[in-house]
Amino acid sequence: MNMPDQAKPLTGDAAAAGKHYDLHIGAEAVRLEEFFPVEYAITLRYLDRFIPRNCRVADVGAGAGHYAEFLARRGCTIELVDVSERLLDAARDRLTRAGLDRSIAGIYHASAVALPLPDASFDAVLFLGPLYHLRDPEERQRAVDEAWRVLKPGGIVAAAGINRIAYLRDMFRSPDPFSEAFFIETFARAQEVSRPAADRQSYMAQFLANGALDPEHAPPIGYAHLTTAAEFRELVASRFEELAFTGAESFTAPWQKKWNSKSETDREAWLDIIEATAKTPEGTAYSDHFLFIGRRRS
Repeated sequence: MNMPDQAKPLTGDAAAAGKHYDLHIGAEAVRLEEFFPVEYAITLRYLDRFIPRNCRVADVGAGAGHYAEFLARRGCTIELVDVSERLLDAARDRLTRAGLDRSIAGIYHASAVALPLPDASFDAVLFLGPLYHLRDPEERQRAVDEAWRVLKPGGIVAAAGINRIAYLRDMFRSPDPFSEAFFIETFARAQEVSRPAADRQSYMAQFLANGALDPEHAPPIGYAHLTTAAEFRELVASRFEELAFTGAESFTAPWQKKWNSKSETDREAWLDIIEATAKTPEGTAYSDHFLFIGRRRS
């Protein structure tokens, strides 16, 4: 395979996801630190553990640049890829403010299903978002194939999926602090249209079967695919040897804001417990996000 001459115009779910994040750039810029700090801290632990220092990384679904900044501080050079132009701007600005702009080797407005990157040229690929915005299973597989294509032999992928059960929990309970801050009205409407009343059973049955969401039913994420642990592992393992599979949040999933009120010592102690339990079937099932770390198969 060769590198595409240029990024292809975005269509379908990739284009829809880009427009969604362009509209909600403010929410995404603070999402991890303010509202989902446990997800953030656990993911950083695994990136620190498995991604070498001073290596070349493709951050596909770079978001506002949180993980790119972490890896750049470890000497990595980063290629930023995202479906949202405003997020790419935010990621570049974040690294520039941190004095790490020289770590940026390229910026691409592109989809994970058609990466404008050369074959076998990266030591690591981050897929910490793209797979839960592709509702078509063939597109999810193409994205995994693309991650495989651009990695060097033995390269590392870090991929995230969203637990299908988390949506049902959020439709059942009161809006969480994140939704209350940014999407309170649309979240309330989503809860109304997602109630499992007799005339809405067909939607719930469809969601349980394929995990597909849309902006009407899930305004904070828009068009998305939520997965099961088994489905997600099978997808990524089609191209990668599994090195680690875990939940990100374990028992803290609905209460992550509590993390910000704890001391640094308490955070580290709790993080050890969260990591240990997140690897168990119970902790993985409780988590909002699944995290897969894998090595490129030949």
